[in-house]
Amino acid sequence: MTANPISPTIPLDRPGKHHGFLRLPYSRNDSAWGSVMIPITVIANGQGPTALLTGGNHGDEYEGPIALQSLAWQIEPDQISGRIIIVPYMNYPAFRAGTRVSPIDQVNMNRCFPGRPDGTVTQKIAHYFNDVLVPMSDVVLDYHSGGKTLDFLPYAAAHYLDDAEQQAACVAAMQAFGAPYSMMMREIDNVGMFDTAVESQGKLFVTTELGGGGTATARSARIATDGALNLLRHVGIMSGPVAPSGDGVLLDMPGDDCFHFATRDGLMQPLADLGEAVTKGQPLAHIWPSDRSGVAPVEVLANMDGIVAARHFPGLIQTGDCLAVLAVT
Repeated sequence: MTANPISPTIPLDRPGKHHGFLRLPYSRNDSAWGSVMIPITVIANGQGPTALLTGGNHGDEYEGPIALQSLAWQIEPDQISGRIIIVPYMNYPAFRAGTRVSPIDQVNMNRCFPGRPDGTVTQKIAHYFNDVLVPMSDVVLDYHSGGKTLDFLPYAAAHYLDDAEQQAACVAAMQAFGAPYSMMMREIDNVGMFDTAVESQGKLFVTTELGGGGTATARSARIATDGALNLLRHVGIMSGPVAPSGDGVLLDMPGDDCFHFATRDGLMQPLADLGEAVTKGQPLAHIWPSDRSGVAPVEVLANMDGIVAARHFPGLIQTGDCLAVLAVT
C-alpha cells in the first residue's frame, strides 16, 4: 500500500513537551513545493496511557480548538504520567477558512475515514489519524459543536456499541468528562466518521456537542477545557479529582424520530428553545416563506415527547436541513 506522505516535525514518542506540525506536501498554484502544516503538541512523561485530543474536525467549530490551545500551553510533563497528543485543528484547511469542509477538496473529514494515503488532502489527513495516531492511543477525545448551522445543549456523548464492555468504558469516560449533559448519541449516518474509525479499533472514545452558531462562549470554552482535564484524570494520565461542570443530566436519542427536517425553504421561527420540554404533536417551529407575505407558514410538529437538544441556527433554512433534534431523559 502507498505510504502516507504526512510526516511529523517533532518526535511523537520522546519525553518532554514538543510543539510542531504534521507536514503534508501539497503542490498548488501559489506554492509549487508547498505543504499543509497541521499544528501538533506532544507531552510525554513516564509510563501511562496515551490520550489523543482533537479539535477542528469541522473547521467552523471552536470550543475544541480553544480548549486544546489552552491545554497545549498550560500542561507540563511533570503533571502527567503517560502521553498526550494534542491536535487543535485536525482539518487545518477548513479551520483556516472557517468552513465545515475543506476548501481544498470540499471533503467532509468526518465522513471520509479511514481515508486514503493516495487520496485528496482531507483523505490523506484522515488516513494518517486512522493508521498512525489512533493505533498509538488508548483514549480519544474528539470535540464537536454545532458550527455555523446548528446549536446544541452542551453535552459529552458516547455511542451504542456491539461490544458491551467497550460501551460501558466509553459511557464512564463520557460521564467523567462532566459536561452539563451526557448523551447516548445516535448518528444519522455513521459511515466514514472518525467516531466509527476509533471505536472499530477498540479504543475508548468520547465526543461532544458544546454549543454552536459558528462561535464559542465563555461557558462553552470552560466546559471544553474542564472536560478534557476531567477525562485525563479519569484515565490516570493526570492526578486529582474529577470536577463536573454541571449536574450531568443523562440524555438519550432512542430513534430516528428524534430528528426533524425542514420540508421547505424559508424563514424559521423557533417555537421551543434548547432544553425546553415538548410533547408529541407540539409545534417546534414555523417556516415562513421568504419571498412573499400573507401566506400561512409550514408548521413543524414534534415527532415525540422530549427536550430540545439541538436546533437549526441561522434564521433562514433550506429544504432538508435539520431543524431540531429531540432527546429523552
